[in-house]
Amino acid sequence: MRIALALGSGGARGYTHIGVIDELHERGHEIVAIAGSSMGAVIGGLEAAGKLAAYTDWVRDLAPHDLLRLLDPAFTGPGALWGQKVMERVADLLEGARIEELPIPFTAVATDLTHGREVWFQRGSLATAMRASIGIPSVFTPVMVSGRLLADGGLLNPVPVDALLGSDADLTVAVSLSGRRTGDSASARPLTASDETEGLLRELTERLRRGLLESGTVRGMRAWWSERFGQEGHETERDDLPVQSAAPQTEEPAPRDFDFGELPRGLRTTDVVSLSLEVAESLITRFRMAASPPDVFVEFPQDTASAFDFHRASELIATGRERAVAAFDAAGL
Repeated sequence: MRIALALGSGGARGYTHIGVIDELHERGHEIVAIAGSSMGAVIGGLEAAGKLAAYTDWVRDLAPHDLLRLLDPAFTGPGALWGQKVMERVADLLEGARIEELPIPFTAVATDLTHGREVWFQRGSLATAMRASIGIPSVFTPVMVSGRLLADGGLLNPVPVDALLGSDADLTVAVSLSGRRTGDSASARPLTASDETEGLLRELTERLRRGLLESGTVRGMRAWWSERFGQEGHETERDDLPVQSAAPQTEEPAPRDFDFGELPRGLRTTDVVSLSLEVAESLITRFRMAASPPDVFVEFPQDTASAFDFHRASELIATGRERAVAAFDAAGL
């Protein structure tokens, strides 16, 4: 059959898209149109350009220390990472591919933060479209393209089925990475990052800390403080001012009457951002699927992997294929 394929956003869970695509090929189906948001735009763009196999070989071999070398902290930018190093590696694979020249029609979806609307890339540089689509807020910096401030496509369209309307296909297959978590309970620890991922995040945090401490802005502040207050942090004595005594120590305010429980152990800022985006994407996906329902829907729970588990490619590709087999068998595809 001729398949139009919509690939959803979800960070490292997007590796499961590779397994789904492999299963479609294994069953002899032809992919004739692709649309993707965020990681779905990366995998979908590589498939449309005929470069997915080379990319898969690369990511299967990535170890946590390899990922550290791909991190480029944005010390002064509006995000934790520039995302330039990893996208340069992808761009090398693409060899200057342009969307309008791809053998498979392709659409990458990004979000225009200034005007609050979707942007569909259907012409121009494929690498540029991919980078614009993966701008996860607070993780990757947004980018400027044609005067528009662009961020993650999943913010407004997590699974862009509507971008495939009118394609010459027999069926539309949509892959969502925003399904409900398995085994949810109020007492469960709402984090899924592996030990390796937590190590990567700690290393990134340390790099950001070191970079900020050595930035020109902080060095200037330290020089100003040293000049004004002296080496020990006390204001230097001046003939025209009385010497100030140290400020009295104050006790920590007594707790107010709030019925808050303890936060989950190990909860980090990155977890809060990731979980917040997942909640929003899950809701938006359900509404958009109701408006533009696909013929076949393959859904992965949000706890399939952390959005940052990029070192688990082989495992997630296998998971993608396993779930695709079940969904395609149930649909008679």
